[in-house]
Amino acid sequence: MYKVLKLRGIINSEGNVGIMREEFFKEIKSWMYRNARYIDLCLWRYLFEDGDRESVLIALMKYQNDDGGFGNALEADNWNPNSSPITTQHALKILQLINFYDMDHKIYKGIWKYLNSEKDLLEYGWRFTIPSNDNYPHAPWWNYSEEDNKKDYFGITAELTSFILRFGDRDSNLYKKALKLADELIKEFTLDRYYGDMGIKGYITLTETLKEIKIDKYDYDSLTNILGNKIKSAIQHDIKKWENYGGRPSSYIGSPNDIFYKDNAEIMNKEIEYLFNTKTENDVWGITWTWFDNMDKYAREFYISENWWKGYRVIEIMILFKNFNFEI
Repeated sequence: MYKVLKLRGIINSEGNVGIMREEFFKEIKSWMYRNARYIDLCLWRYLFEDGDRESVLIALMKYQNDDGGFGNALEADNWNPNSSPITTQHALKILQLINFYDMDHKIYKGIWKYLNSEKDLLEYGWRFTIPSNDNYPHAPWWNYSEEDNKKDYFGITAELTSFILRFGDRDSNLYKKALKLADELIKEFTLDRYYGDMGIKGYITLTETLKEIKIDKYDYDSLTNILGNKIKSAIQHDIKKWENYGGRPSSYIGSPNDIFYKDNAEIMNKEIEYLFNTKTENDVWGITWTWFDNMDKYAREFYISENWWKGYRVIEIMILFKNFNFEI
């Protein structure tokens, strides 16, 4: 099944179509079995082997709290055991990766319990950071700051608003609040401002959701044009800078079917080739960040977090390869 894994359409420096050999996949698989967290190994098995969805759900629920939200370092840069909007959204992303949307399942019942409690939902949206973060090891961008929350809330609020509008009870107070939040988010998006690291991606999700659930009050052609321009501005076109933290096209484009792929095809294809060529022998891809100002206090925890992130990044990159026509 994994004899030769081909990438169509990506031409290497010698003018040949890139090919992922069996050894390449075996190295990655071996690394995952040796190093990945159990949740990420279950996810790997489901996506790329013959693993079952139930194993992913059981592993994921270990990070879910009694209030229905998620914490406990599921988001590997934040070791806060308490539920937070951002970690709950990370859980929703994993559920999306396994294409699981049974709202009657207990994992979703818990999530709805958490969201309906409106914990950390303020007038402007969901908090990006929460106060109890400061009591546990974490990256500096998770330092609690209400001032920063008002700058960085866009992405998390757009993502959670999209989930509620897509799957929530239309008669609930939470759904009505989500509609109002969507209105405010769309108004803000016409401005020339900073939307946080998650912001543009969150707006992609929100725009797709509003269009799919047929809320006709918005000018989707205009929104798509705005998104396209903001994505072009956010993508770092200097490939040499990709080894540092920055906007790669895969932050906004996941497959050739994505609406923004056509206008960014050249740089997106370069990233696919870049990823294919930058996996080091007997290892996987590194991350492009540290815990910076928090390293003196939490160096040990960072190195553990780094390995956790590497496992999750493997999954993201292999999904990208698959979407761009590797035969996996």
